[in-house]
Amino acid sequence: MAKKLGFGLMRLPEKGTEIDEEQVNQMVDLFMERGFTYFDTAWMYCNFRSEEATKKALVERHPRDSYTLATKLHSGFIQTKEDRDKVFNEQLRKTGAGFFDYYLVHDVNSHSIEVYDRLDVWGWIKEKKEAGLIREMGFSFHDGPELLDRVLTEHPEMEFVQLQLNYLDWNSTGIQSRKCYEVATKHGKPVTVMEPVKGGTLAAVPEAVEKLFKEYAPEASIPSWAIRFAASLPNVRMVLSGMSTLAQVDDNTSYMQELVPLNDEEMKRIWKAVAIINGAIEIPCTGCSYCVDGCPMQIPIPNYFALYNAEKQEVESKGWTPQQEYYANLAKEHGKAGDCIQCGQCEGICPQHLPIIEDLTKVAALFE
Repeated sequence: MAKKLGFGLMRLPEKGTEIDEEQVNQMVDLFMERGFTYFDTAWMYCNFRSEEATKKALVERHPRDSYTLATKLHSGFIQTKEDRDKVFNEQLRKTGAGFFDYYLVHDVNSHSIEVYDRLDVWGWIKEKKEAGLIREMGFSFHDGPELLDRVLTEHPEMEFVQLQLNYLDWNSTGIQSRKCYEVATKHGKPVTVMEPVKGGTLAAVPEAVEKLFKEYAPEASIPSWAIRFAASLPNVRMVLSGMSTLAQVDDNTSYMQELVPLNDEEMKRIWKAVAIINGAIEIPCTGCSYCVDGCPMQIPIPNYFALYNAEKQEVESKGWTPQQEYYANLAKEHGKAGDCIQCGQCEGICPQHLPIIEDLTKVAALFE
């Protein structure tokens, strides 16, 4: 059985303005020496340089049967049906891999799916598999469980799903990791996990959380709690970690060589950690949704508040964060935070007595 840790080639180390090829070579070699084989890249990673870096560090230096490689087709770079092959053929050239073990329709959401449907990317990816250029086809997903259920119902030929999943987003009203995981499981699709450490956010936890973890396992790194949480889920086949230093590869591979699922005490500490982290959030909404039913602008207030809080929890060094995208997905079918007419019905019914009107202006300022 393959080890559950995958090398995400999204945040590779740099030397000046160039990718640090020497360190990437060392990282790839250590990863493989310890028995790990799964590498994940994409068209736009590392400012469009990741696939070529993969060729230099992996494809040109290791036998093709010693690793598996995943890459992706993103809706933002295709306007015509011809563009699908243009990107795919360029990916084959840039990686030199000959074929892709895993190929993903990238970032399926309520906006991108219109492009994928219009250009019949679903039929196209199936043709690539039949031609032997793809071994397994799937998609990555940033949206809610309802859309995921629809996509898997309409496209049962998709073989796996890549989801944002971590202990902080597990019960989040905005990200809904648990509900999406449950939908994939219901459809019998194995899950590949992205963002298990939320791009470093769960590596830089509050001091109280660090103490909570270190009391129980002094030698375990803080990120190991997040990665083991994701890997402990029965329907998770692979957990991707976007590693950017040799030390991160060393740490991750050390405890993932022989994965020990989280025990009951560790799970209790995980949920205590979530409570501590969420206890410091800016908008203490409990997600009861009493405010939603009577809103004349149909604003999904708790969802927006959850996304706002999640955005504020991110580490500044992360760069891209998914919350803006989730906000745009919701705003397509519902009112935006900035559409609030300040009627006050939400504040009149809120059991937490939150200043919802004022908080919605914060959300609008951040996301709009």
